[in-house]
Amino acid sequence: MPVDVERLVEIELFALLDREDRQELADVVDYIKLDAGEICFETGEPGDSIMMVLSGAVELSVRDTVGQKIILTMAEHGDLFGELSLVESGPRTATAVATEPSEVIVLDRGDLLLFFKKNPDAALHMLAAMSSITRKADDLLRTRVSRNVNEEIEVHLTVIERIADWIAVFSGSMGFLSLNALWFMVWIIINTLPVGIRQFDPFPFGLLTMIVSLEAIFLSIFVLISQNRQTVKDRVRADIEYDINVKAEMEVAHLHEKTDRVYEALLERMARMEKLVSAPTRRENA
Repeated sequence: MPVDVERLVEIELFALLDREDRQELADVVDYIKLDAGEICFETGEPGDSIMMVLSGAVELSVRDTVGQKIILTMAEHGDLFGELSLVESGPRTATAVATEPSEVIVLDRGDLLLFFKKNPDAALHMLAAMSSITRKADDLLRTRVSRNVNEEIEVHLTVIERIADWIAVFSGSMGFLSLNALWFMVWIIINTLPVGIRQFDPFPFGLLTMIVSLEAIFLSIFVLISQNRQTVKDRVRADIEYDINVKAEMEVAHLHEKTDRVYEALLERMARMEKLVSAPTRRENA
């Protein structure tokens, strides 16, 4: 039904129009009331109109690939929504649900063109609203996508931690074992056999014992540093697994919702079929 022309003054987008233009616009736009929880439109529906909130609030949300609900924005008094599908003539990309009793006005493509002819600057206002929603979507993408635990840890690594990781990995390799065995063998041969080199650490190899002890101390410290990082990585991995479990739970709940809607639609269709079948029978009996 048409909207009261005085209500259009409440919306900033229409405030600059004179009364005659507002009256002309009020005669062609539609006015609808939504109860709390009522769906205005759903994802995938044809997008042939743009909507503006006179009062109340409308939540715009999408479902990610695992069925988790992502709230894009909350349209409140004076805000417009549903403009993207209207501009590109595509299906709705989000679901709009009233979170409280709301009043909404609806403009189709023809109404919008008429409005832009009366007030060309309004097109910039609509572009600004679209940019705001895009920015919010970008923020959601940065914060809600599944994280890679290795990338999460790699970003916060210090130089010492990188060195500790490399030493811990190398000290547990066959190359490190072979290098130490070769070093000990050469050291012992030089200090026990007459090979033409002055013996600088005779048996029982006190200097070698001290160096090996220091090596063991430093290696243990580097290994502990690497293990502490592994503990942090395990904690991040546990958080990511928790997020994945929540998404899986949301997907199951979403599938239940779809099943319930299909069941309700099936019951409604069966009821209509029963009415169609029983109508001729009642006429014959009459």
